[in-house]
Amino acid sequence: MKKNIQDLLQERILVLDGAMGTMLQRYKFTEEDFRGERFKDWKSPVQGNNDLLSLTQPEAIAEVHRKYFAAGADIVETNTFSSTTIAMADYDMEELVYDLNYESARIAKMVADEFTEKEPHKPRYVVGSIGPTNKTASMSPDVNDPGYRAVSFDELRIAYKQQVEALLDGGSDMLLVETIFDTLNAKAALFAIEEVKEERNIEVPIMVSGTITDASGRTLSGQTAEAFLISVSHIPILSVGFNCALGANQLVPHLEVLSAKTNFAVSAHPNAGLPNAFGEYDETPEQMASQIKEYVEKSLVNIVGGCCGTTPEHITAIANVVKDIKPRSLNVNR
Repeated sequence: MKKNIQDLLQERILVLDGAMGTMLQRYKFTEEDFRGERFKDWKSPVQGNNDLLSLTQPEAIAEVHRKYFAAGADIVETNTFSSTTIAMADYDMEELVYDLNYESARIAKMVADEFTEKEPHKPRYVVGSIGPTNKTASMSPDVNDPGYRAVSFDELRIAYKQQVEALLDGGSDMLLVETIFDTLNAKAALFAIEEVKEERNIEVPIMVSGTITDASGRTLSGQTAEAFLISVSHIPILSVGFNCALGANQLVPHLEVLSAKTNFAVSAHPNAGLPNAFGEYDETPEQMASQIKEYVEKSLVNIVGGCCGTTPEHITAIANVVKDIKPRSLNVNR
């Protein structure tokens, strides 16, 4: 029987994978590659729809997962960051949402099981990635109409629920509501997860990860790290943390706030620094690992990984830094 993730968190710092998009760029897939046979006559362009590759280039997705597990990751994320009806509307692919999530989870789970079988002492896990969608529930996209909303809480809840059901059916061990720029969107996702848990009478570990979008240390919808924590703490979650938007060293003060104020596990998967003028990330695995070292020396985190610009090399460097360090202590009986 695979170890319970809560027990593992007591024993060591767990390592999450790095960027899926950064790895997929290396394949230089064309429009035809994205379409594959199944979508060769699709009415709109699909290049850039990375989640679609779970259906058209599943071997590439499996290979990326393998590279991250081989690099030392305990947990990989499914290739489903944009797999909601709301985000897929850009490609007229709303009806594919179940397939996208199910297949992405199935591929990741297959690879996780391969590694767990080979190394039973280091079980591997799959976390279903739930992105923020490309709409925001608490702000108007129209500067002239501040009361207007492009999406409602209920529309988000329904979209997230479809995603969650398929991620679980495909074999996800956990769920990650990530890159949260609007806490209301996150609340809709958490509400949907709670609905599914209740309907299916199951427990699912939930990770929650916000994103600080600027130097003032706030999310896009205006919350500080502490306010964000308070807004999501009413749900029984496994971990709370931050990802994306900033490099590892800019996250330190925000992780300090979370670590001091919560009994949940704390996670961080920062970018490989800030993007340069070409939108690329320059931070080397060594540079990033030395910054992650500060997290663990200050005992701020329980789960670490990488976001934009990170590669298996970054994950190996991070895994080496955290491997012998005691995790931040958890008061699990909160």
